[in-house]
Amino acid sequence: MVVDDRAATLDIEIDEDTERGPSDFHLAMMELKRRPPAIFGAFFVSLVIIFALVPDLFSPLDPLSQDLGRYLKPPGYVDKAGDTYWLGTDQQGRDILSRIVWGSRISLIVGIAAVIVSGLIGITVGIFAGYFGGWVDTVISRIIDTALAVPFILLAISLVAILGPSLQNIVLVIALRTWLVYARVVRAEVLSIKENEFVTGAKATGCGTLRILFIYLFPNVASTTIVIATLYLGRMIIIESALSFLGLGVPPPTPTWGGMLADGRSFLDTAWWIALFPGLILMLTVLSVNLLGDWLRDVLDPRMKRLAE
Repeated sequence: MVVDDRAATLDIEIDEDTERGPSDFHLAMMELKRRPPAIFGAFFVSLVIIFALVPDLFSPLDPLSQDLGRYLKPPGYVDKAGDTYWLGTDQQGRDILSRIVWGSRISLIVGIAAVIVSGLIGITVGIFAGYFGGWVDTVISRIIDTALAVPFILLAISLVAILGPSLQNIVLVIALRTWLVYARVVRAEVLSIKENEFVTGAKATGCGTLRILFIYLFPNVASTTIVIATLYLGRMIIIESALSFLGLGVPPPTPTWGGMLADGRSFLDTAWWIALFPGLILMLTVLSVNLLGDWLRDVLDPRMKRLAE
């Protein structure tokens, strides 16, 4: 009888596991397999991340080494020492491939740091605005509207002129503008979520305000903010490159993709490779991040997938 009871219990557990179906991770991987563009995006983004983490392994030469004897050499050039410059050299004789590899570190640092900083600010502000409402929501909404009215390039030029060009200041400049997106989306989400029964029950049981905000409300907007962060990562990389292109980014000789594009614009007719290869890598990186973000959006927020269809 004991054996029969254990067997019956085991059958019930197996039936419950069967009814549960595949896990969320398994469903996400199945969705990824059905989307070749997302697979390409995941592969290329992983490649760029590896370049950024261990550039020494993939950089054939010193990205800062200058030699006017290697002035504007075409791709495949081999110098007297036997070193091959697979993507050519720039106007100062520096290896283009090595500078692209090391430039990936700057782009990812700025992109990820700006996403994290702007996300922390925007999520916090959005939760407070949506939960408290009233004059708090009104004041925050007017601040967001006013900030959005200021052109980003004008804001960036002003702040960089005051603070000076540096990696930290570029992250600060980008974060001070992009937190607005998080705040508006999170505010809208919280306005609807705070009316649910579990929030009312938390208030009835005497939960403090901060506990309700970050234990009950934040987990319910986390998936939306992750989607925003993924989709905006590519935009952050473009903004950093644009600022570097305008001379407002990380100061030279630190290699950045935008800085390399700025160097190559004067040699488009004679040394096309200076601007072509950094621009191509920048385009593929942003495209890959967006493809990965589209997949992540559909996995974490099925409602947006249905609207897109």
